[in-house]
Amino acid sequence: MCSGNFAKCLGITLLPLAIICVICNIMLFFPGGKVADESSDITEEVFYFGGILGSGVVMIFPALVFLGLKNNDCCGCCGNESCGKRFAMFSSILFAAAGAVGAGYSVIVSCLAINHGPKCFTTIEQVNASYPFVDGNYLSNRTLWSECTGPGDIITWHLTLFCILLATGLVQIGLCAFQVINGLIGTICGDCCGCCGSS
Repeated sequence: MCSGNFAKCLGITLLPLAIICVICNIMLFFPGGKVADESSDITEEVFYFGGILGSGVVMIFPALVFLGLKNNDCCGCCGNESCGKRFAMFSSILFAAAGAVGAGYSVIVSCLAINHGPKCFTTIEQVNASYPFVDGNYLSNRTLWSECTGPGDIITWHLTLFCILLATGLVQIGLCAFQVINGLIGTICGDCCGCCGSS
C-alpha cells in the first residue's frame, strides 16, 4: 500500500476517535448524567480537558494532515519531482508526534481520574461532593461503591467514560506511531504510487 493511502486510512480512523473523546469529556461535566449544582461537584480531572484538548482538538490536526497526504500537490523542488511528497511525509511525522503527545496527555489524565475515583455525595457528606476513595481502592472492592449516594450512578458513569478516554487515547497513540513509521518510509523511499497520483 502507498504511504499516502495508508496515511489517509489513519486520518479517517483518527477523526471519529477524536470526536468520541470530545463527547466523553463533555459528558463528564454532567456527573451521573445530571446537571451539577456547582462546578465544585465535578471531578477535578474533568477540568484538565484530556478528552477535549489532548485526544480531541490536538488530534484533529494530525488527522487532517494525514487525510491530505494522498492528494498533496507535489510539484517538486529544485527539479526533483518527489521532493514535495517526501517533505509532506516528513511533516506528517511531526504532526503524528504532536498527536501522540496529545493522546498521551489524555491517557495520563484518564489514569489519574480512574485511580482517584469520582467526586460524589456520600452518606456522611450530602451537601458538598467529596472524594471517598483512596488510591483506587474502589476498583478492587465493589462494596465501597455504596459510600457514594449520588449524583445518579456516578461511579459507573465515571469509570465508563474515563475508560473510553483511556482506551481511545491508547489507540490514537498506536495509530500515530504507525504514521511515524509510515512517514519515515515515505520520506526515505518516496510514495510508491509516484508523484501527483501517477502510478
